[in-house]
Amino acid sequence: MSKEKHHHHEEHKHEEHENVQNAVAQENEKKENAEVQEEKTLSAEEKIAELEKQIDELKKDNADLKDQVLRRAADFDNYRKRAIQEKQEAFDFANTNLLKDLLESLDNFDRTVEAAATATDPKSIADGVTMINKSLISMLENKYNLVAYGVAGDAFDPDIHEAIGSSQDPVASPVLKVVYLKGYKLKDRVIRHAKVMVSMPDGTVNPPSEEKKETEEQK
Repeated sequence: MSKEKHHHHEEHKHEEHENVQNAVAQENEKKENAEVQEEKTLSAEEKIAELEKQIDELKKDNADLKDQVLRRAADFDNYRKRAIQEKQEAFDFANTNLLKDLLESLDNFDRTVEAAATATDPKSIADGVTMINKSLISMLENKYNLVAYGVAGDAFDPDIHEAIGSSQDPVASPVLKVVYLKGYKLKDRVIRHAKVMVSMPDGTVNPPSEEKKETEEQK
């Protein structure tokens, strides 16, 4: 065999060897790509499965929270209704103790009215009414701090007295001339102003401060 043919033959064999190696390399690359793709597919499926699990857990948590909110709302609504009912009952029966204490006076008035039908002595009826009045006032003052005020001669105070008339009189400062209706205080709060006639100074009597000043000037 000539050298050229031999060289050509060697080159052909070398090309075939390279072709085989390339084919093997491509096959190996395909296998590797397939394995990588399979791993990616498995990884994606795992991620999807994990996400679905998380979604299910979130749905459950959301359902639990919704249930709690509904229970809380129902509890609050029941509490609100109870509070309204208790407030209404407190308003409706706020005066129960006072009314129970007034029953004794009402009973005594009933007895007095019955006695008046056959009584021959008007004074005994008047004494009975006076006794009931004193007992009632004492109970209201001592137990409920209800205080009556307004007596002729008291200094006029527009904050607690309601003047329904006046006259010019020889007084040094405005005083109560007539008390038509007593005033009442519950503790320190006026719950009814006294209705009064007021004596206003007519200028003939000096206030105590002016009288003292004139006396000092005369000295």
